[in-house]
Amino acid sequence: MDKQIKTEIKKLLVIGYVWPEPNSSAAGTHIMSIMRLFKANGYKVEFCTPCAISEHSIDLKEEGISSSSIELNSDNFDVYIKAYNPDTVLFDRFMMEEQFGWRVESNCPNALKILDTEDLQLLRNARHQALKENRDVSKADLFSTLAKREISAILRCDISLIISSYEMKLLKETFKVDSSLLHHLPFMVDLDKCPSKTKAYEEREHFMTIGNFRHAPNWDVVLYLQKIWPLIKKQLPKAQLHIYGSYPPPKATALNNPKTGFLIKGWADDAFEVMENSRVCLAPIRFGAGIKGKLLDAMIMQTPSITSSIGSEGMYEDETWPGFISDDLEEFAKKAVELYNDEKLWNEAKENSTILLKSKYDADILSKKLIEKIDEVYENLEEHRLDNFIGSMLRHHSMASTKYMSQWIEEKNKNIKTN
Repeated sequence: MDKQIKTEIKKLLVIGYVWPEPNSSAAGTHIMSIMRLFKANGYKVEFCTPCAISEHSIDLKEEGISSSSIELNSDNFDVYIKAYNPDTVLFDRFMMEEQFGWRVESNCPNALKILDTEDLQLLRNARHQALKENRDVSKADLFSTLAKREISAILRCDISLIISSYEMKLLKETFKVDSSLLHHLPFMVDLDKCPSKTKAYEEREHFMTIGNFRHAPNWDVVLYLQKIWPLIKKQLPKAQLHIYGSYPPPKATALNNPKTGFLIKGWADDAFEVMENSRVCLAPIRFGAGIKGKLLDAMIMQTPSITSSIGSEGMYEDETWPGFISDDLEEFAKKAVELYNDEKLWNEAKENSTILLKSKYDADILSKKLIEKIDEVYENLEEHRLDNFIGSMLRHHSMASTKYMSQWIEEKNKNIKTN
């Protein structure tokens, strides 16, 4: 009988910005799909975060994922990560790399470091600033202090996961980030779990949108829909607009108006169910980055959508959008009415949802490419890091301002406790 060679299980540590909430945000869905992928590939997975657990947080135990609470600016993390000794560390957004990257480097220098950007904060911030001032995005907006921090984090890591093809192009062409440090990873959708058939045109009614109210671009959508909705309502007096999302603040619930059909529904127990019951999804997104979870959910439930150029950005290429794209307020309303009333047009858009989903978001294809990238970099980690001189320079002690600030805060906190 041949001897069985026992191989050590690889370990992934995910340092989260917040506890995952897949039913509240696309970011929560995305980070969960990544952790599930590592588990499916034989990794032991642990999630940790300095953030408090929330009412909509997923139960990680049911996923077979362990979890821990960690402290900011504390050497307790050093003890913790040394004991866990991960092969791979994934930072959930660049702020977590700023806080903990240098500690990972000190205690687990051979661990592969991955940054999940979710979406580029620098791009969202630049667009938000331009929108507030009613102008186009300038180079100065893009090359902000926030951008310097985010690009530095990308360069310090071995791989950065970029969700949008537009963001990939921006990083390579505008910020000159080497492509070897980047990996394009859109939302991974298990096509086998997607419904092959959903409710027909005549079984659906009303318009809808959905999104976490704490996310600034989503709140802006609600405000912008207040301008668009009267134009739609004028032509469709019986129609309603149902607005779903977690954490609706009083300023949002105050907008609820049954007389006009502008209804703030708040938390949806099943986002797919409310999406399937609706005839059209409205997403007039005016700023933001990444790709949009609500539009992906619309594709999964074969619900035609109308969005903006920013909303559709990075979500399709040569395929036909499953609905319409418009940045003009009046045209947006006109196309919404047209799509709502025209069954033939609606069914064509419904079919395009499935085509686009299969073309761009197949989890089998995307997950295989990601694991291949990780294995390739891990096997050649020393050479990979030597080729990234700017990254090694940014990891040098002379550049580690976040490290020394954290140590200063740590000492200050110790003095406060002892006095």
